[in-house]
Amino acid sequence: MNRAYSEFASVYDELMADIPYDIYTELIQLAAGGLDGKKILDIGCGTGLLSVKLAKMGANVTGIDISPEMITVAKQRAYAHSLPIIFVEQPMQHLEGFEEYDVAVIPIDSLNYVVERDEVISTLTKVYNALKAGGVLLFDVHSTFKTDEIFMEGPFTFDNGRISYIWEAEEGDKPHSVYSELAFFVRNADGLYKRFDEVHLQRTFSVQDYVEMLENIGFSIERIFSDWEDEPPHEESERIFYQVCK
Repeated sequence: MNRAYSEFASVYDELMADIPYDIYTELIQLAAGGLDGKKILDIGCGTGLLSVKLAKMGANVTGIDISPEMITVAKQRAYAHSLPIIFVEQPMQHLEGFEEYDVAVIPIDSLNYVVERDEVISTLTKVYNALKAGGVLLFDVHSTFKTDEIFMEGPFTFDNGRISYIWEAEEGDKPHSVYSELAFFVRNADGLYKRFDEVHLQRTFSVQDYVEMLENIGFSIERIFSDWEDEPPHEESERIFYQVCK
């Protein structure tokens, strides 16, 4: 059975500790021309880390995610910070019920979990419809170099003393797709380990493909950059960012 982000929600924050969410917040702030009072849609919000950071800076945030476990953690986080963030359990390719947003963000390669081209187009179209005129979409995806080369260098292992995993990746059936099986071992308070498994399928597209999809929908390309730097993508870039405007 294809399962992703179920029990993983309990260890997600610890494993994502290296993601520079503060830089992501700055990128959104720059794209939006400030955050105070802005209406922001955080798509693929996960455990709400980014949503909370944006709300703390005065944004009115709505987060959506397909995983009920992730949404539960996100709601708990917002409650702990006394922040009025709305969280909705919904697949991004079925996005509905949102309109007149100043900014939409699909962070940390969340869009790569939508593997069919027509569903990527549907997702981006629904985001376009959720934005007000002049609204901005910012998202990042894996590069084709990362899916085709770096992920194929596995298996990968991790151990921080509490959490260990073995991650085996192989080429998926579709171009630039990756099928991953992860076995997690989490140490409990009694010193015993609990195992759970996750299966993930991701797919990306070339820069040219994304630009074509975005422009056909009606977006204007504002900038494309890579790897958290204000530099254009190159052949060994790993993460590509797109900032586009309605």
